[in-house]
Amino acid sequence: MSEVRIAAEPRTEFGKGAARRTRRAGKVPAVLYGHGTDPKHISLPGHDLMLALKTPNVLLTIEGLGNGTELALPKDVQRDPIKGFLEHVDLLLVKRGEKVVVELPVALVGDVVPGGQLAQTAVEISVEAEATHIPESVEVDISGLEIDSQLLAKDLKLPAGATLAAEEDVLILQILDAAMSAAPEPEAAAAEEAPESAEGEGEAAGTE
Repeated sequence: MSEVRIAAEPRTEFGKGAARRTRRAGKVPAVLYGHGTDPKHISLPGHDLMLALKTPNVLLTIEGLGNGTELALPKDVQRDPIKGFLEHVDLLLVKRGEKVVVELPVALVGDVVPGGQLAQTAVEISVEAEATHIPESVEVDISGLEIDSQLLAKDLKLPAGATLAAEEDVLILQILDAAMSAAPEPEAAAAEEAPESAEGEGEAAGTE
């Protein structure tokens, strides 16, 4: 997994006004919590944090708080809904060797069988893994899946050291028959024909 060192500063001002001033200074307000400790309000360099968060479940080594370094995982990232910049981040304190539950991306490889159509219903899956050895993704090879087959969470081949934390019967994906998926439903086909029939009847009535 990726581990990034990042410098933090204690934050003593709170509220929307203080948060805006922090962001104008190129920093992001954050809260560091966990292990029964009081939450620490900090600010992090915005550009460095943005680059770090491009990696799912990145492990952050927090420096500059006066008590050595702290290890943390991003748990909640708030972004501006329009401009997309970082507004606030919650960070969970972790220790080396500790197990945590995280969401891993489901990465698909291979091609769908000819005549098949992929329907993926889960793009992430919950797993438990060591905090300092979190896999980047769960890889799924779809090339051997036949039409009408489906893959459940219990069928996933998880990376070494990871165990499933989601329900076993969660549907990950299925391979549909492309021809059947493209065919219109009988009711829909009848509805499309109905207006034409009604129009034809109206024209016939007008000619009488």
